[in-house]
Amino acid sequence: MASRAQRIGGAAAIATALAIPAEGLRQVAYRDPVGIPTICFGSTKGVRMGDTATVEQCREMLTREMLEAVEQVDRCQPGLPIEVLAAFADAAYNIGPLVACDTGRSTAARMLAARDYRGACEQLARWDKARVAGVMVTLPGLTKRRAAEREVCLRGAA
Repeated sequence: MASRAQRIGGAAAIATALAIPAEGLRQVAYRDPVGIPTICFGSTKGVRMGDTATVEQCREMLTREMLEAVEQVDRCQPGLPIEVLAAFADAAYNIGPLVACDTGRSTAARMLAARDYRGACEQLARWDKARVAGVMVTLPGLTKRRAAEREVCLRGAA
């Protein structure tokens, strides 16, 4: 049985491997499709338009923020299999913890709490929309990312 630190570290490594190709690296701040200032591998915390970062700064930011996402999901849904934890941590890094932690508003979170991991993994596909110019639209990048998370998640749900 892996220690909590090993689980957290393993999940963070898997989640980071999901995030890097989904986000890509942009060293100059830009607005994401929703209009949020973003930099590096999808970081939004404290980002202002005009900000720049080195590759090393971007890697450090991703490592720190992904670890925070993993720990947040692990606190609200303790004991998840590593792959399930990783998939939901990447989703939380990307769209916020509601997907995994808010059992009042997220079917996936309720399924995680009930230990229905397969069902929770299948719910990830529903989180591929964002409000753009006031309208909820499916974003192809999110559809692709949720599919990758689902694949990893189902490996842990077996």
